[in-house]
Amino acid sequence: MPVPLPENFDALVYGYPRLPERWDAAVLLIDKPKGITSFDVIRRLRKLLRVRKIGHAGTLDPMATGLLICLIGRATRWMTHFMAQEKEYEGVMRLGEITPSYDAETEVVERRPWEHLTDEELERVRRQFVGEIVQQVPAYSAVKVKGKRLYEQARAGKKVERPSRRVQIYAFELLGRKGPDVAFRVCCSKGTYIRSLVHDFGQVLGCGAHLIELRRTRSGPYRVEQAWTLEALAEALQARTSSQPERKS
Repeated sequence: MPVPLPENFDALVYGYPRLPERWDAAVLLIDKPKGITSFDVIRRLRKLLRVRKIGHAGTLDPMATGLLICLIGRATRWMTHFMAQEKEYEGVMRLGEITPSYDAETEVVERRPWEHLTDEELERVRRQFVGEIVQQVPAYSAVKVKGKRLYEQARAGKKVERPSRRVQIYAFELLGRKGPDVAFRVCCSKGTYIRSLVHDFGQVLGCGAHLIELRRTRSGPYRVEQAWTLEALAEALQARTSSQPERKS
């Protein structure tokens, strides 16, 4: 059963420029940079905060940026609450190219014509992906099948039957198009793979597609504009330490 939230729950969520006096039970909003894993963020926070018990509510792939909700100390008990929140993303897909991971983390293995597609055709297909849809978990994901992570088996060249999930797409908007690159916004339920959405969208179009940019802009009521960057957090913690009076021996 989910752990009940404390009455002062909102006061325990810290975005820029707020910081708690203690880290025994705090929720920290972080803007994850590109090129590192979500667990890399946790490792850095452990060093900065000198706290061991830290988790996060919703993994972002290394190429993705944006809001990562980090739970510190006793706040890890509230993970289910944050995981269940709807998420919002902005990204860019590239039409005409297919990759095994459905994103830019792996090499393009197939190219197809895309120039013939009109904006009207993209809009017609987009509407098919709003509402409840079924997604197949990507081959390059951390989901375990028969005790082994899918990405490990994919890298070893093994084909494994991947599980499917029902997810909810509350909004899927196409924001603009520049050549084969299409900007979009998605609001969705937990468990949604945006790169799977992009891949499936490309398959229905017939040209294929993969994800080249992704940013999580919101989780529940919390927005990335409220979040700390790791650099700003390190500077604020250093400034706090420097301002504290030295202890006399």
